Amino acid sequence: MFTPVTPHDVVALVKQLPDKQRASDPLPTWLLKDNIVLLAPFLSFLFNWSIEHGMVPSVFKSAYITPLLKKPDLDPSDVSSYRPISNLSVISKLLERLVCKQIMEYLKKNGLLPDLQSAYRLGHSTETAVLKVLSDVLMAVDEGNMAALALLDLSSAFDSIDHDTLLQRLQTSYGFDGVALSWFTSYLKGRVAYRTFVCLRPALCYRCCISACHKGRS
Repeated sequence: MFTPVTPHDVVALVKQLPDKQRASDPLPTWLLKDNIVLLAPFLSFLFNWSIEHGMVPSVFKSAYITPLLKKPDLDPSDVSSYRPISNLSVISKLLERLVCKQIMEYLKKNGLLPDLQSAYRLGHSTETAVLKVLSDVLMAVDEGNMAALALLDLSSAFDSIDHDTLLQRLQTSYGFDGVALSWFTSYLKGRVAYRTFVCLRPALCYRCCISACHKGRS
């Protein structure tokens, strides 16, 4: 399923990165871009080791979570007013995007993507999903039938996914096995998050505290 990552793949992907990085990244993204031709062989070696051995380095699985206000007019003293923003290292994101590209090519080649899936596909979006629903409703009305629409919105949908169930579905429904399945197992297990606490009373806060926490299903 996986194919070797070339230095050219790394260079092309790095050039598309936005100029931002995590506070703990060893170098700023703009510096990585300026020197990517020199660094690409080393990064491609690292990424190839990961996908060949089915292992994700533990340092790639640590994220810094920063709480940000959902809206400017919300009460900053209310914890529910904040949205957690998880930040991974730039190198970790590069590995994710390289694997994602190869997985999408595998799914497309083998016709494993649902025909009506609009999310996370090139040329598909919320607009294409809305157009499909609107077309179905209008056709039903034109034929003299009744049309009803039921919408389901899950809160924190991605957080509610059971990792063991996901891995089983990847194996049984999409043919993931061997190194590919081991890579995703390693990717999902042992993840660590560092939470940055917001000082609600700056006069009493001398510094921000950072604590490490393991996710419930790591």
